Amino acid sequence: MDKRLKSTVAANICVEGRLFILWMSLVVVGFSMLLSGCSQEPAAVDEETVSDAAAAAPAYAGTIVAMGDSLTAGLGVDADQAYPALLARRLAADGHNYRVINAGVSGETSSGALSRVDWVISSLSPDIVILETGANDGLRGIDPTLLEANLDNLCAIFEAHHIEVILAGMLMLPNLGPDYTKAFARIYPRIAEKHDVRFIPFFLEGVAGKDDLNQSDRLHPTAQGYAVIARTVYPYVLEAIKQLEKGQPR
Repeated sequence: MDKRLKSTVAANICVEGRLFILWMSLVVVGFSMLLSGCSQEPAAVDEETVSDAAAAAPAYAGTIVAMGDSLTAGLGVDADQAYPALLARRLAADGHNYRVINAGVSGETSSGALSRVDWVISSLSPDIVILETGANDGLRGIDPTLLEANLDNLCAIFEAHHIEVILAGMLMLPNLGPDYTKAFARIYPRIAEKHDVRFIPFFLEGVAGKDDLNQSDRLHPTAQGYAVIARTVYPYVLEAIKQLEKGQPR
């Protein structure tokens, strides 16, 4: 990552305070509904279907894999309204011939992401990974040190395979107290700095806490909310693509 990372990390401290207030507006009942929905066993990615689709796909300049939980999978909206599909259409419209694969699994924690990372790499062969995970760790009150260790391992594995990583930062609901939410929020910029990866300070920037952009649980975005997320993610993807096209390692 370029030298602007330090300023991004510093700015995240201010962003954290402002966005924490946004999240305070989310009601406990929404938290309970999401936790109930995410506590179920995550649906398995259909490996055969993905492999068949990959084999039938036309030649691309590269592959982008959106790896995450329900916020990536697009729980509650049609597949073509989830942010990876919106990202793919915008890339194509702007002349970037990159395949985008939605590898989101609803209910997944960072431990689940780590358990399937080898399959993601071997079966999907990503050039770029947008890594959005950890929200379910927080909702379940999992020790933040485990989340940090998992993110650390995930980034290290992608780095070893020369895969460009875009790490999506996340903030947590206030139900578990200020100490937990602060510890949670600080993990992402710390991992981004350690591994020198591109970092989105808050994946739900402009969406969290807004009734008109969230479903009835007030936590999962609507189609309009995913459109905002796609716009947030897009410039980071363009930076990663430019890096790939230069053929220079980060």
